[in-house]
Amino acid sequence: MTIKSIFFLLLSLVSLATFSQQKINISGKITSEKNVYDNPWINVTEYQVINPSGNPGIYGQVHFKNTAIGIIPLDAHRNTWLVGQHRYTLSEWSWEIPEGGGPAETNVRDSAMRELKEETGLTAKKWTQILKTHLSNSVSDEVGFIFLAEDLHEGDTDPEATEADMIIRKLPFQEALTMVLTGEITDGLSVMGILRVARMLKI
Repeated sequence: MTIKSIFFLLLSLVSLATFSQQKINISGKITSEKNVYDNPWINVTEYQVINPSGNPGIYGQVHFKNTAIGIIPLDAHRNTWLVGQHRYTLSEWSWEIPEGGGPAETNVRDSAMRELKEETGLTAKKWTQILKTHLSNSVSDEVGFIFLAEDLHEGDTDPEATEADMIIRKLPFQEALTMVLTGEITDGLSVMGILRVARMLKI
């Protein structure tokens, strides 16, 4: 190892130690916390803090009890499946990839297999995790995983009660990509997943 390499290694270690200390200092500026809301899916905590300027501040954190899961099914002819449903929080109809929540303690691929079957009736022999994402890290700790599902077999759906109005649509993947690029698809997991697969397919 050259002197130059040793220098940059030491510099990296110092930077890492400084960053770790910054994280410790930030977490130490919480002055109080209060649980303000809880249901089977989310928990909301209010934190009183001393912000980086030294003044009192407040943070609200939404903790998600499930892991977000998204799946892009792709058949041999480059067709995919979207699901459409009314999203209560937006008061809008939304076209999305098959997606949902899996218990935090459950293997994410097992959750993805269940969601794909429930919403589309599809099962897949080949699964590839293509993306991990934090969906709104300024207010929540929600983490999401997106899978590419291939070698598909079609079967019967098994939707949940809240998905009774869901519509399933099979279409060319290129058309789904166009829906992202024109703003017709706005759901975060869907946008990220479709763009990632488009890159993989060199479209």
